[in-house]
Amino acid sequence: MLGARRLAIPHCRGLQPHTDQVGRIVGFMTLEQLRIFIAVAERQHVTQAAGELNLTQSATSAAIASLETRYGIKLFDRIGRGIVLTQAGRDFLYEARGVVARAKAAEQILNDLAGLKRGSLTIAASQTVANYWLPGRIQQFQAAHPGIDLRITIANTEQVTQAVHNGIADLGFVEGETSDPLLAVRKIEGDSLIVVVGRRHPWAGQTRIAPKSLTATGWILREPGSGTRSMFEAALGKFGLNISDLVIRLELPSNEAVRMTVESGDCATAISDLVVAQSLKAGTLHRVRIELPRRSFFVLRHKERYASQAQKALLASFRI
Repeated sequence: MLGARRLAIPHCRGLQPHTDQVGRIVGFMTLEQLRIFIAVAERQHVTQAAGELNLTQSATSAAIASLETRYGIKLFDRIGRGIVLTQAGRDFLYEARGVVARAKAAEQILNDLAGLKRGSLTIAASQTVANYWLPGRIQQFQAAHPGIDLRITIANTEQVTQAVHNGIADLGFVEGETSDPLLAVRKIEGDSLIVVVGRRHPWAGQTRIAPKSLTATGWILREPGSGTRSMFEAALGKFGLNISDLVIRLELPSNEAVRMTVESGDCATAISDLVVAQSLKAGTLHRVRIELPRRSFFVLRHKERYASQAQKALLASFRI
């Protein structure tokens, strides 16, 4: 992994600052500082960025303060307890992403020269894929290639797409399609979206319901932006329904939270069959028969970024 190596990039090819201020910032600095700045800028939250980078909040704040002090430029405005990028910060974010992406590509090329004995891969995956489809496959790959450092982050489909687009992740695995023209999208295996209810729900004793009955109960759903939510909304459209026709009691950011809430309550949800397989077997959830489409998973890769041997080996091991 590239650590706190210093970059001399005042005239780096392809790095054209948008303003004089950005040109002043892009001098001698560490890749680590750039990574910290990018993480804070994307989340606009120091604590969240620190957690993602496995750093302390004080170390993260100090890295940003060091950049601002050294170059005499404000990258963030502090508004109340939050932060937002200044115009200089927004301009610099574009350049910082480019520098980090090029440094990573250079490292990948060197690793490729050494074969698959060493290297790194950053994978971003949506929750269902990360928790129920990837684990066994990742374990097999690591057993075959112990020198490859794998890092996996979990987010929703929209966030994973953005991570691959911005070069934060080498590969993305998602439950929904993307229209980003810079990403190569390949269909892989998938799952089935099903409607389930807890034992206390009136539908628990029914084998099948009509689509119009979907408006007659409360719902616990994943948040907007998740592949599960997008797929369910598309299915509703085929029934002549809109998400606004449903009574949504809660929107939750994880499959497990949705599953446990439905198990203990009187609402329904639409969720992956992979997520609730054990609950259905145990009888804590009941499947309601209504025709929802089977969905595919997709692997995302940036078309214009270098595809390392580690990437190719991983996809080959998945038979993709």
